[in-house]
Amino acid sequence: MAELRHSASIGSRGASAASSPVKRDDAATPFISSTAGGGRDRDRDADRDKEPHRSSSPFSPSAVLLHLHPPFRSLLSLEDPRSPSSSISYRILLVFLAFLLFAGLLSLPSLWTRLNAPYLCRKDGITLRCPTVKETPSLWENPYSATTSWKPCAERRQNGISDLPPENETSGYIFIHAEGGLNQQRIAICNAVAVAKIMNAVLILPVLKQDQIWKDQTKLEDIFDVDHFIDYLKDDVHIVRDIPSWFTEKTELFTSIKRTVKNIPKYASAQFYIDNVLPRIKEKKIMSLKPFVDRLGYDNVPTEINRLRCRVNYHALKFLPEIEEMSDKLAARMRNRTGSLNPYMALHLRFEKGMVGLSFCDFVGTREEKAMMAAYRQKEWPRRYKNGSHLWQLALQKRKEGRCPLEPGEVAVILRAMGYPKETQIYVASGQVYGGKNRMAPLRNMFPNLVTKEELASKEEIDHFRKHVTSLAALDFLVCLKSDVFVMTHGGNFAKLIIGARRYMGHRLKSIKPDKGLMSKSFGDPYMGWAAFVEDVIISHQTRTGLPEETFPNYDLWENPLTPCMCRA
Repeated sequence: MAELRHSASIGSRGASAASSPVKRDDAATPFISSTAGGGRDRDRDADRDKEPHRSSSPFSPSAVLLHLHPPFRSLLSLEDPRSPSSSISYRILLVFLAFLLFAGLLSLPSLWTRLNAPYLCRKDGITLRCPTVKETPSLWENPYSATTSWKPCAERRQNGISDLPPENETSGYIFIHAEGGLNQQRIAICNAVAVAKIMNAVLILPVLKQDQIWKDQTKLEDIFDVDHFIDYLKDDVHIVRDIPSWFTEKTELFTSIKRTVKNIPKYASAQFYIDNVLPRIKEKKIMSLKPFVDRLGYDNVPTEINRLRCRVNYHALKFLPEIEEMSDKLAARMRNRTGSLNPYMALHLRFEKGMVGLSFCDFVGTREEKAMMAAYRQKEWPRRYKNGSHLWQLALQKRKEGRCPLEPGEVAVILRAMGYPKETQIYVASGQVYGGKNRMAPLRNMFPNLVTKEELASKEEIDHFRKHVTSLAALDFLVCLKSDVFVMTHGGNFAKLIIGARRYMGHRLKSIKPDKGLMSKSFGDPYMGWAAFVEDVIISHQTRTGLPEETFPNYDLWENPLTPCMCRA
């Protein structure tokens, strides 16, 4: 309080001094000779001696004001505003202020972008620049997750209330077959709910179509908790368990041309369904949609619809309790394999014969192996294979672009370069690896603690789930989801959904997505030493561990749910 009173007294004296015309004129002419006004000078000197609080320093406020540029002196009434020099000064000042205002307006977008960035870190090429955080770098956690400021919010509905009309006021019923493997079917179900919402239609519980590869007759209720699914979405979409009893053409629903909407383009917009599908549903009252895997876009639908898809994926679709319980047991066994609590890594190793063949990439192998793979490709994909003469150049190009699956040995080298020791516990989610034990040997030699669900569980436990192949895939999905570190080796719905879910859970869990293009260049460089390779791996993968990423046109909602499904904390 004493300091406040002291500063106030100085301010009052400064104000009174500024209001005195005599003192203002004296201040404006500091270089008057002492002979012309010696008496006045002596009087002023005496006055100054009587004022102990007045500063005689060259950096005093009055001294600073005296050396101001003319525009500012004019603005502070230190110069007559009617003088010609003052008019010019005001113009200069106005131009200067206008420039500052213009520069501020130009910088507003970048400032807004930085304030709303997904995280405080920024990418500089392949290098991640982050502010100093308390967390130390860790093999088992995202070291920069503390800089994120996003949390899941897909469960929120617009305005917090339901706008669902009664079932008898909807436009009709839609029915789909969810095709492919478990995760492809999961995406199809999420899209079906979204499309039903777009068209104000009733969704008949989707059927899991038997896939040519999986050969599985699983029903939706054999994998997912259907009661929870219907109840959780009751305020979003009407979902019924079966085709209405008044509809007599049940067996022909998916085969009848009159009852099937075909030729829906991939990643169609919401407006496409409103313009082309909705009129037919209103006319026929019940229609099947075929095909229906990826028939709804990401960036051409309302934000609330994308949020609904996340609500289905992360909240409504829950596996059966018995599948959840078994996955918890497998995860617990992975964490206790050393006799004490240890972290574990989940590796989704996509190197099955079908994946290797479909990739049309070239891999190390004997002449016999290459001949057998060529015959396999010619049989399965005759149009793409043709006569095989173009495949070598295609294989080289795909490898440079990072579109080839990583071999088990390549994965082992990358993980060791990242710093993971030989003792790392690794859960392998994979089908039958192409090449068998010989192909797996480099990975197993560098990381001997590799296990699968068949090795973790007893025969009786696994046999209980063998009646539905999709149940085994669900176990792999959940054990990978619960892991401390998840590593993918190639694209696919399995990896996309796991990375997206781990991001939705808070970005703390690492999800490593190898830079296959850069790795192919490093593996092909005979002059690169181990130290240089380690440096390349560490730097290039700082931004590939599951941190939040900004969305972009045609981004994949399932791998990056940030903007529509997550909110600022």
